[in-house]
Amino acid sequence: MIFAIALAAAGFLGLGFVAQQHAAYREPLGRMLHPSLLLDLVRRPLWLGGLAAMLCGQILGAVALSGADVAKVEPLLATNLVFALVIGRIVCKEYLSWNEWLGGVLASGGVAMFLVLGRPHGELPVEPTSARWLAAGAVALVAVVLVRAGWGSSLQVKAMLLASAAGMLFGVQDALTRGLLLRLEHGLSAIAASWQPYALVIVAICGLLLAQSAFDAAPLRVSLPAATAAEPLTGIALGVVVFSERLRLSAGALAGEITGLAMMVGGIVILGRSPYLVKRANDAPDPET
Repeated sequence: MIFAIALAAAGFLGLGFVAQQHAAYREPLGRMLHPSLLLDLVRRPLWLGGLAAMLCGQILGAVALSGADVAKVEPLLATNLVFALVIGRIVCKEYLSWNEWLGGVLASGGVAMFLVLGRPHGELPVEPTSARWLAAGAVALVAVVLVRAGWGSSLQVKAMLLASAAGMLFGVQDALTRGLLLRLEHGLSAIAASWQPYALVIVAICGLLLAQSAFDAAPLRVSLPAATAAEPLTGIALGVVVFSERLRLSAGALAGEITGLAMMVGGIVILGRSPYLVKRANDAPDPET
């Protein structure tokens, strides 16, 4: 049941990403990384519909995280790229190429291999005051470095770096969500008195702004693969470091886990290399939608 819920979450996320990218790509490049980008997008019905689908995906993802370890759920959520590609192809009425099918099979097969061989288990609740949460802060710092590195780069590189930073923040968001769910037994007052719910809101908003900025810079095939790869890898790493989740570490299992993750990332990269149009700096925003 958890797997089905996580896959449903990935489907809604893929739908949301497609709708949001189509709306954000029409925005002028000068609004990247500026709050006015979000203020403009909230007036677009297509983007709001995408946001609603994304929220459904996030809620279903939270349900999945309430019943399973982060390292189990994150790889399943990563299949949102496959859903996004299929939905995008249906909307554009185009056929999937062999490379895109190969990318989808590798991404999905990598997820399955990691889950079967890794068998993530043994999660432990973590107090908000634990030093282990510094790992989440370190991830956020790396995201800032990626944003800064992409500032003077080409649009394609900037989109991939911004999307990678967004994916890392989404991974932090998933870890914070799981941490809050594990503390529900202490009551809402205890949760409200901690730093985690407020950090969750800030991380979610920053991740959303980075993702929309990446969508503004380049088409979905350029911007989404990096985010899709960064989120599960970040979530798995935080699951191990923060929540003490354990993976099977025998030689055969470890080799299979690494191979599965490599297949997942490789499939995402192949999907991201589909033909695309380059957005020019003088592209005008579409007043419609």
